[in-house]
Amino acid sequence: MRYIALVSSRNADGGDWSTRHSVLRMARRTAALVNALADDRADPGDVAEVLRAYGETGPVDLTAREVARMRDAADRLREVFAAEHADEAADALNRLLREHTGPLRLTSHGGGTPWHPHLDRDDDASWDEWFLASSCLALTVLVWDRQLPPGRICASDACRNVFITQGPGPQRRYCSRRCATRERVAAHRRARSAPSPG
Repeated sequence: MRYIALVSSRNADGGDWSTRHSVLRMARRTAALVNALADDRADPGDVAEVLRAYGETGPVDLTAREVARMRDAADRLREVFAAEHADEAADALNRLLREHTGPLRLTSHGGGTPWHPHLDRDDDASWDEWFLASSCLALTVLVWDRQLPPGRICASDACRNVFITQGPGPQRRYCSRRCATRERVAAHRRARSAPSPG
């Protein structure tokens, strides 16, 4: 069952469905999948684990071919993360929405979930179509809500991971503390080894 929610509802076991499937969580899932799929030898089991970590409850038995097609979708989504301004992110998303998604529709997956929007063509869409469409939906809502690009590519030359910038605090430049620390240490070493003027 592949889904993304923009609604608030509690499921039958009392769990908060909207928290597990919020727009921000789905956008973070997008970033995690883009990163997991960056390697052209991405392991289907590792990609499935990312999907489960972000709320996928149905069977996730991905083939190498499905992962390759998801990698193509991830490459297209990377352009949104490369955008410096909201206008660039919106242009990239509009292009993806126009070329790769179906019309907006509501589904409850036959009553198995609360009603929520989808942009893939049907509930049995392929993994790559679902990934691209649900990611576009989440990233579009973030651009709409904040009027900023929804994420970026890590500023570290040693890392090209993408990450979601939405959230409290100042805008981040790095995907992780590890990358930020590595860059700070490298800058400090360069400064110490530079010849003094004079």
